[in-house]
Amino acid sequence: MKQTGWRRLAILTGVTLLLLACSQKVSLEHFNRLRVGQSYDEVKQIIGDPARCDETLGVRTCVWGNQERGIRIAFLGDAVVLLSAHNLD
Repeated sequence: MKQTGWRRLAILTGVTLLLLACSQKVSLEHFNRLRVGQSYDEVKQIIGDPARCDETLGVRTCVWGNQERGIRIAFLGDAVVLLSAHNLD
């Protein structure tokens, strides 16, 4: 692939990632619909797929958004046990 092809691929990848990040429903309105006890699937229906999830000692912690603005939820089993948000409009 020529250098121009790599450049186009990099730009396309960046735009795709931006669109995916913007498609998440990371807002105060959506955060207020979340409740302790909801399942992972219920949360995904409200705010979409998480940016990432990590699991430690049976607790899965998922993050929606980024460091400037986001939602963090801890699941024990398949139920929400802790909700937090930062810089939501």
